[in-house]
Amino acid sequence: MNVLSILVVEDDEGLQNLLRRLLTREGHRVTVVGSGQEALRVVQEIPVHVMMVDLKLPDIDGVAVLERVLKIDSKVLGIMMSGYGSIDCAVKAMKAGAVDFLTKPFENEGVVASINKALEVQRCRNSAQLSRKAVREHYRLKQFIGTSEPIRRVIEFVTKVADCNSTVLIQGESGTGKELVARMLHFHGETKDRPLVPVNCGAIPENLLESELFGHEKGAFTGAAHARIGRFELAHGGTIFLDEIGELSLGLQVKLLRVLQERSFERVGGTRTIDVDVRVIAATNQDLELAVQQKRFREDLYYRLNVIPVTVPPLRERRSDIPELVRHFLERLNHGKQLASTGCSTDAMARLMDYHWPGNIRELENMIERLAVLSQSGMIEVSDLPERLQRRSVATEQMTPHLISFTDQGVNLSQEIEQFENRLIVGALRQANGITSKAAQLLQVNRTTLVEKMKRKGFAPKNQGCPAF
Repeated sequence: MNVLSILVVEDDEGLQNLLRRLLTREGHRVTVVGSGQEALRVVQEIPVHVMMVDLKLPDIDGVAVLERVLKIDSKVLGIMMSGYGSIDCAVKAMKAGAVDFLTKPFENEGVVASINKALEVQRCRNSAQLSRKAVREHYRLKQFIGTSEPIRRVIEFVTKVADCNSTVLIQGESGTGKELVARMLHFHGETKDRPLVPVNCGAIPENLLESELFGHEKGAFTGAAHARIGRFELAHGGTIFLDEIGELSLGLQVKLLRVLQERSFERVGGTRTIDVDVRVIAATNQDLELAVQQKRFREDLYYRLNVIPVTVPPLRERRSDIPELVRHFLERLNHGKQLASTGCSTDAMARLMDYHWPGNIRELENMIERLAVLSQSGMIEVSDLPERLQRRSVATEQMTPHLISFTDQGVNLSQEIEQFENRLIVGALRQANGITSKAAQLLQVNRTTLVEKMKRKGFAPKNQGCPAF
């Protein structure tokens, strides 16, 4: 049992004794005071996990007491009690920071349920606090692997937008790293120490998704034995990440639109309006403009979500980052699973860079793990690759400027030059059997110049005891 330090602020002596007996029987440590001033003194002297405070006190209004207590210790969980059970009272209490509202007279079961709710909130906060520092360290900007122009634009976007509270819509194909962008936005923003609550809208059954998002009251539907906090409430003060937003039903789209407009909602089966201060980041692999035209997605919701849009590029548009990504995945596999993979041969890397990667980075990561596990020599060779990757395209063998096709949007010159330079280096290393001095002669550059370029691109010289990539 989790033992809580509970402070009861109530001027009715009979209710004081009732709550003391009930909460002590439940195993908690209970302190009882009869005024707001006494409550403020106690909070400064002893640790308090939960404060049950009456709305009407002889000296200070209960809402004012809660607000002042939270300034002393923001971790205190407030439960407001009142004989005036109006919606206005409840809204006032929740705005002040209360996690629940009890109407007098209340049953013992109602008090216990309210304390259990406070326990759930405390567990969520503690879990988030313990992991947040490690997560922030993990989601540093350098987790964006690559130096290509498309990925540099994404990094620049995160740097500019992280500190603002505007809604962000992340678009891109499956496997491109949309969730990573969302986490970077949160952990580099002003609310980085507040919760980040992800919701996969496509993985939760539609009949359960509303309850997951907005919570439900006890008895709201069959099986709802207890009230439950929704994801929006858990994300209060932080960020909610709505992945696969295009999978929302039209009915839920209406309710989400209201949250975005008014920052308030009701739980399923409830009548009390709950206000939330939360940043919304949404992601989709669908063309939402097309979905709007096809009447599958509400136009007004689309414009509410599309405040600050960003598109994460597919891997085929940043092929020059593939060597660095491969090296990153191999290093992580070697560290985590004690594999003996030494790298990727020049021919194998050329095939990896030539492939179109419909599954993007997720497909590349899974492919590298499979190759590292199954490789017999420790070095990934062309013979280790699946047949679809072993076939070389004509464009790879005959990479010349006239093969580049121009669209109406044109081409990215620096990106094309970067990719062409990579292919030249790969070809020279293959011809020189991975020996950098010979490759430098073939490219008519100094060996040190070639080595520096290889380091920057994530290539490793074979003649220094390292793999070719």
